[in-house]
Amino acid sequence: MDSGSVNSPAWSPVPNFQLLNLPSNSLASPTLLAKLPPRCRQMAMEPPAGLSGARFSVVPGRRHCRRRTSGCHCRMQKASVLLFLAWVCFVFYAGIALFTSGFLLTRLELTNYSSCQEPPGPGSLPWGSQGKPGACWMASRFSRVVLVLIDALRFDFAQPQHSHVPGEPPVSLPFLGKLSSLQRILEIQPHHARLYRSQVDPPTTTMQRLKALTTGSLPTFIDAGSNFASHAIVEDNLIKQLTSAGRRVVFMGDDTWKDLFPGAFSKAFFFPSFNVRDLDTVDNGILEHLYPTMDSGEWDVLIAHFLGVDHCGHKHGPHHPEMAKKLSQMDQVIQGLVERLENDTLLVVAGDHGMTTNGDHGGDSELEVSAALFLYSPTALFPSTPPEEPEVIPQVSLVPTLALLLGLPIPFGNIGEVMAELFSGGEDSQPHSSALAQASAVHLNAQQVSRFLRTYSAATQDLQAKELHQLQNLFSKASADYQWLLQSPNGAEATLPTVIAELQQFLRGARAMCIESWARFSLSFLLLHLLAAGIPITTPGPFTVPWRAVSAWALMATQTFYSTGHQPVFPAIHWHAAFVGFPEGHGSCTWLPALLVGANTFASHLLFAVGCPLLLLWPFLCESQGLRKRQQPPGNEAEARVRPEEEEEPLMEMRLRDAPHHFYAALLQLGLKYLFILGVQILACALAASILRRHLMVWKVFAPKFIFEAVGFIVSSVGLLLGIALVMRVDGAVSSWFRQLFLAQQR
Repeated sequence: MDSGSVNSPAWSPVPNFQLLNLPSNSLASPTLLAKLPPRCRQMAMEPPAGLSGARFSVVPGRRHCRRRTSGCHCRMQKASVLLFLAWVCFVFYAGIALFTSGFLLTRLELTNYSSCQEPPGPGSLPWGSQGKPGACWMASRFSRVVLVLIDALRFDFAQPQHSHVPGEPPVSLPFLGKLSSLQRILEIQPHHARLYRSQVDPPTTTMQRLKALTTGSLPTFIDAGSNFASHAIVEDNLIKQLTSAGRRVVFMGDDTWKDLFPGAFSKAFFFPSFNVRDLDTVDNGILEHLYPTMDSGEWDVLIAHFLGVDHCGHKHGPHHPEMAKKLSQMDQVIQGLVERLENDTLLVVAGDHGMTTNGDHGGDSELEVSAALFLYSPTALFPSTPPEEPEVIPQVSLVPTLALLLGLPIPFGNIGEVMAELFSGGEDSQPHSSALAQASAVHLNAQQVSRFLRTYSAATQDLQAKELHQLQNLFSKASADYQWLLQSPNGAEATLPTVIAELQQFLRGARAMCIESWARFSLSFLLLHLLAAGIPITTPGPFTVPWRAVSAWALMATQTFYSTGHQPVFPAIHWHAAFVGFPEGHGSCTWLPALLVGANTFASHLLFAVGCPLLLLWPFLCESQGLRKRQQPPGNEAEARVRPEEEEEPLMEMRLRDAPHHFYAALLQLGLKYLFILGVQILACALAASILRRHLMVWKVFAPKFIFEAVGFIVSSVGLLLGIALVMRVDGAVSSWFRQLFLAQQR
């Protein structure tokens, strides 16, 4: 009888066995029958009615295969499990990508440098200054600069306090009016000083702010460059330009500068900045060296980074009386510096960021992104008096301004807009010459930004092509108008403001395009994770793995990561792993060392994910050793003695084949559970990074932890899919081997 014609109901409960046309005397041996499940053993020994005398035998077939023609159905079920798990992984990947695109700005870090020998664009330089001593793209206006960086100097800390209006209640806050020297200078010498509201780009953390204040570029958390393992700034920056020009740069204060600019200072006095509860150590250390260094004259650029105001905010908040004491101390420092300034020296007092009402920073609230910027020179700087309301300028605009004022090239990656008013020539300058000087400075700045955009867009596709094309057209028109003005001085006086406005429009458009994708803290990530977490993952069956086992497995992967000497911070990456097996290096190859470092870092994630399907053995490992006896109802003892072999629980490998309809469901359930636990971990890291984005350590602790968890999730999910596919492949091979074994025994 052909096996395909058998429709007896007695065969339907055993879908994993086939009928083959074999002689009746070739039945399986008693030893082999003893290993079969009871129901299969009974059918092999006592054939169903209608099949007596037929040539048949029972051999194990493929799971879910009722006939030999159903192998395609098995493959479809395997593919369905893998595709569903892959879709769940994709949901998590999409959430990670959405959160990353909003929280971490990434860009390519260019290593190009500006130089005096290479103008930023075609055309003659102003006043033929190229190659002259002490000048570069533009003749220098100052030979020295004193930069006083007061950490967390919010704008309203320095804002002048106007006279009290009758009828209104007086405002009494501890920090108001403590920097009285600034207000006094603005009133007595209005053409020598300006106070600006410096608009800061988030994240408002110190290291990213220092990058912006020296490179003029947007601060990013991930800079894809060759120096990823170090905090050192490798982009073109003011400190690099100063040292290349032979200027003596002296630094004192926050030791963060030591990591950002290693070996760049002719003299340095570093003080530890980590203890935010210490209000005085750094400031007192600076004051010990500040005035003696100024009086010695052995410097060209003096940088003093005070931390007391920032630490006071973290410890007490801005409304505490201690904040008034720290601001009063800073006011005395400014007075002492003003008294010692010479005519060729520019004083810059700046805050790197603001602070919230609780004294925190790191986010993008108005109080955090609003910092003070004060400029003063013993010689007249401005042709007009200060406006009633201070002007708002981007913080990065200080970089191109200082570069041109000192006769240096503007750093290559700068996207700041030069403060044109500083190039007007003072209160005695003629209006036409003043406007022409401003136009020359703005045009040089626009040429530099245009060159950067062309170079950057050629190296990566981050920028919008359409918007970039419109900006380049705007720059071409404004540059052509500027060149026409230089050749036709008659009538230029009326056209110069229009040309300056066109160039400034290009600079502002370029900056807006570059910050278009800055931090938005998207909640789409959370919604996608909730969608993934809502997938049903409870499937009954004999192979159900308990949550405690899956959780312990994931915990072991994390524990192995730490116990092998790894930490979720970039300085702790084992970079030496790139040279394992390659002591002489890799030449120009970059993917192989990256692969070696990645394998070393995430080996525990990969190994435990690939081995996760082994947890299907958990129910069997929890059983007692040996054969178990089924619990019999009262009165069945005699039957148990008659056929004791039927009371035995089948061996583990046979039980796997006794419930094939649960096997793939169990694999799917296990995979979903493991992905859910990993997803909870990455979700917790994302929440921590979002909630603590104003924390002092967000870019040093919480954001790196999120990145490591995200990469670890991707590695683990890929490993899990590989492990499940491998188990399915082995299962198919074992089933095929059993079939061949039984066929060989029948012969």
